[in-house]
Amino acid sequence: MRTPPLTITNQSRFYILRIIAIIAVIMSTSCFLQCGNRMAHSKDTIQIKGSDTVVNLVQAWVEAFRNVDPSIKIEVSGGGSGVGIAALERGAIDIATASRNIKKKEAQTVLENTGKNPIEHIIAYDGLALYVNKNNPVDSITISDLARIYGDENKVERWSDLGIIIPGVKNDKIIRISRQSSSGTYDFFREKVLNKKDFSLGSCDMNGSKEVVELVGTTKTAIGYSGMGYATDHIKMLKLMKSAGDTAYAPTVENTVRKKYPLARSLQMYTLGAPEGSIKKFIDWVLSEEGQQMVSENGFVPVGSNASTHDSSVTAVKNIQ
Repeated sequence: MRTPPLTITNQSRFYILRIIAIIAVIMSTSCFLQCGNRMAHSKDTIQIKGSDTVVNLVQAWVEAFRNVDPSIKIEVSGGGSGVGIAALERGAIDIATASRNIKKKEAQTVLENTGKNPIEHIIAYDGLALYVNKNNPVDSITISDLARIYGDENKVERWSDLGIIIPGVKNDKIIRISRQSSSGTYDFFREKVLNKKDFSLGSCDMNGSKEVVELVGTTKTAIGYSGMGYATDHIKMLKLMKSAGDTAYAPTVENTVRKKYPLARSLQMYTLGAPEGSIKKFIDWVLSEEGQQMVSENGFVPVGSNASTHDSSVTAVKNIQ
């Protein structure tokens, strides 16, 4: 016997369509709630990325800021100033930290991609220090000698070429410690020391500021550059002269503030437009007396230091044109 064909009445069709509609509403509501939760989480979490020079300082700020407002979540990562600025260009983070100034081309890309100008906030000052092993007898060096050591022509390969004899060392070949090319410190050194010329090949390029100092501390013939806040008992920070015969200045707070130290620089945060809400609250706290006290504790120079030739206002903000 043949099975009669299944017949759907109008009433049945009505109930089926109604059930489908109810299921669609439930799924849409669920998706809306989940998306809403993700958006709320994203909005309440400040994403900071960039400079390895200040990453330890920023992490210290974040830890202390939890006591100020525990409702604001902040995530911090390094990678270098270039990495942070590239993330800001994509609108992927809220704050980019940098040990160099943003470039005009980068600022233009930020505006084109996000519709907002990057705003610069100076958060501290630093003296980019030259580190050698504590057993190295050298006390000072010129900018030109640094260029001869690190530059593409690489005219100085041994400490004896500079008249420096390191006790107990048979091979005095200079081990050059540098940073990866995405580092703002790398860019700053290349601009101020090498006059924007290329580095010589063969250096040991480290990912972080701390790693530079650690390697110098365990390598008798090494030299490296890093922020003044990373000094340890295992290294020596060299005094620096612009040229032979000039006064040699150490990377101290006073010399950095007065810009006597040749490699004094500012450290900054960049935001997408003027900061608002939780981002503004965090940056305002960073620039407060409490926040700037932590700058000193971490070996850098607060923006409100006396005799600074920079704008020492705690609201130091600049729109990049």
